[in-house]
Amino acid sequence: MTAGEARRARILDELRAAEGPLSGALLAERCGVSRQVVVTDVALLRGRGERIVATNRGYVLADAPASRPVRLFKCHHSTEQTADELTCIVDAGGRVEDVFVNHRVYGKVCSPLGVGSRRDVARFVDELASGRSTPLMEVTGGYHFHHVSAASEDDLDAVGRALAARGYLAEATPYERATFS
Repeated sequence: MTAGEARRARILDELRAAEGPLSGALLAERCGVSRQVVVTDVALLRGRGERIVATNRGYVLADAPASRPVRLFKCHHSTEQTADELTCIVDAGGRVEDVFVNHRVYGKVCSPLGVGSRRDVARFVDELASGRSTPLMEVTGGYHFHHVSAASEDDLDAVGRALAARGYLAEATPYERATFS
């Protein structure tokens, strides 16, 4: 095994063992190489079929085992309510795995999030505020979807109740439930 192959195996091991995203800088430090080498290694791993996703906080494996139940929530609110919505979810025991919209022209447009704590919420909202981008939901008038995971179905029920109590929960159509769940 070459040094590059061993490093790429280590990157996969690190991603499999991680409970959340790992930054390129952290992977570079753990492997003793530059961040650019990690970027190249990730590209090579993707090229051989590994499902590595780059999030705003680092790399994750897209096909990590789903040991937690996951539920689809359709939401609607203003951009200013984004932090409250995400905080509502994590406080009820949920982890926001992704956000996506169903655009009438582009179809499903999705981004992984991996938001599981108030700290993650603050980081995400700060990145939105400091960037030139707007939340994905703005292209659909505030309507968007989240896959939310939790330790139990009871926690997912609590997430649904909390979103409904704040008026953020929107009714998904039968088509949306069948297509996006």
